[in-house]
Amino acid sequence: MPINTQSLKQDGFTGFRPLQDLDINRIPQKPGIFAVLRPEGFRPQFLARSTAGIFKKKNPTLKADALDAEWVDDADVLFVGKAGPGSKGNRGLRRQIQEFVDFGEGKPPGHWDGRLIWQLAVPGALIIAWKELPVEQLNAAEARYHAAFIEEYGRLPYANLVQARVKGA
Repeated sequence: MPINTQSLKQDGFTGFRPLQDLDINRIPQKPGIFAVLRPEGFRPQFLARSTAGIFKKKNPTLKADALDAEWVDDADVLFVGKAGPGSKGNRGLRRQIQEFVDFGEGKPPGHWDGRLIWQLAVPGALIIAWKELPVEQLNAAEARYHAAFIEEYGRLPYANLVQARVKGA
């Protein structure tokens, strides 16, 4: 299964909005998977310093050569993440994506998944899409998208630094 904008649309992803135009209230509150994609014609330019927030006293900035080494030419998908319900059942896609965007604006995160996105110049032009899924399908779906990307490109998407795996598999 190729993983790109078209295949995600065919697989039920919706949204496909530039981060700069995102209306957070239009994102569902249910659990699901989300993807950050580059728009057509997007060429990576790396910032010297990440705009992301500090996580556990660690700076999210990487050197340009490290960022360049993570970049996957010709890939639409830059990051695939999941949004679970949280321990109190009040998380989901809306809150996870809001925290992801807040992280890029320098607010301290609860995690730093996808942090390489925030060292790209003009991240607001990047596209975000999502798909609601039942909680019990989240881990397997994220692992499946990562595996499909690796099968096609030989590595993880640019901002995914750890491969999702299904426990016990």
